Amino acid sequence: MILKMNFYKQLAFTLLGTIAISCGDKKNLDTNYTLTTSAEKNSVINGGELMLSIQEKKNYIIDSIVYTLDGNRLASTKKINGFKTKLSSPTLGHKTLQATIYTEEGNATVTEDVVLLNDKAPKVYTYSIINRFPHQTDAYTQGLEFVGDTLYESNGQYGESTLRKLDYKTGEVINEVVLDNQYFAEGLTIHNGNLYQLTWKEDIGFKYDPTTLELKGTFDYGKSRQGWGLTNDGNTIYKSDGTSKIWKLSPNALKEQSYIEPTDNRKVYQKFNELEFINGKIYANTYQKPSIAIIDPVTGALEGIIDLSSLPSEVQEGLDEQNEVLNGIAFKANENRLFVTGKHWNTLFEIEIKEK
Repeated sequence: MILKMNFYKQLAFTLLGTIAISCGDKKNLDTNYTLTTSAEKNSVINGGELMLSIQEKKNYIIDSIVYTLDGNRLASTKKINGFKTKLSSPTLGHKTLQATIYTEEGNATVTEDVVLLNDKAPKVYTYSIINRFPHQTDAYTQGLEFVGDTLYESNGQYGESTLRKLDYKTGEVINEVVLDNQYFAEGLTIHNGNLYQLTWKEDIGFKYDPTTLELKGTFDYGKSRQGWGLTNDGNTIYKSDGTSKIWKLSPNALKEQSYIEPTDNRKVYQKFNELEFINGKIYANTYQKPSIAIIDPVTGALEGIIDLSSLPSEVQEGLDEQNEVLNGIAFKANENRLFVTGKHWNTLFEIEIKEK
C-alpha cells in the first residue's frame, strides 16, 4: 500500500513538473520571436504592400505562420523572411499586426503596432468673411450648435462654466444654466430632443431639455479618456476625448461603441476639440491650432484643412494666444451657413470656405 502511494506521488510530481516545463517553454517560445516590417516607422498606405519577417533566437521547425490585422486574418505562410502581403482595413490609424507561429515545440504569438495612412494628402482651403455678429467675451467657447435659428453654446473654465441659448444676431443670452464650480464644461450636441453637454475631466455628461434647459439626467463616460467635442449625424453621436480617437456613441445611452482616428497620408492626428457634422463630414477644431480639419466619419481620413490663421487678427486685441484660441463651429443647416468663433472672442463670424 505504501509502495502504491509512493508511486502515485512520484507520478503526480512528474506530471506537475512536465506541466511547469511546458508552461515555461510556452512563455519562452513567445519571447523567441520578433516581428518586423519593411515599412518606415511601421506606417503604410491603406491597401499597400509590405514585407513581414520573423526573427528567432532559437531555430525551431516552423509549420506555418498566420498573420492577422486587428484580429482579422490576413494570410498564412511558411516563409519566415520577406513575406509580402497587403495591409487593408475599413478604417485608418493605429492597428495591431499579429503573427501566430506554429512550431514543433508549440505555438508562439508576437505583435507589432502599425499605422494605416490615407492614400491622398488633404486639400487645403481658405475662407472669406461673409458676416460678423456680436459674441459675449465672457464665453470660453467649448461647444456651439444651431437648432433652426437658435444658437446653443457651452462655455468652460472651473467656476465659470455655462450652457446658453442665444440670439446669434445680437449675441443676447436668452436662457442660461450655470454649472457647479466643480465642473469644466466642454462640447454639446442636440439629438432626438435632448441636449447633451460634456465635462472635461469629471467623467460625466449632462442631458437637458433644449427648450427650457431643464436638467433631465446625466451619463457616464466609458472607454473615452475625457470629454472634449460632441456632434451627431442624426443617428450616431461622435465624441472626441483629447486623444487621436473620435468615438462613436450609442444614441440613447451614449456608450462608446467604436472609434475612428483622423489620419492623412503622413500621420495620425489628435487633440480635436469642438466638433460639427456638416454635409456628411466631421468638421473639427484642433486645440491651439487656427484651422479646421475635415474628416470622413467612416474611415477617419483627414480629407481637408481649412486655414483660419488670419482670423484671430479680426477680433479684439489682448487675447491670450495659448488659451483664447479658435474654438466653435456651428452650421445653420436650414440656410447652409457656416459660423465660427473662439474662446472669449468678441465676434461670431459667418464664413465661406473655398479651395486654395
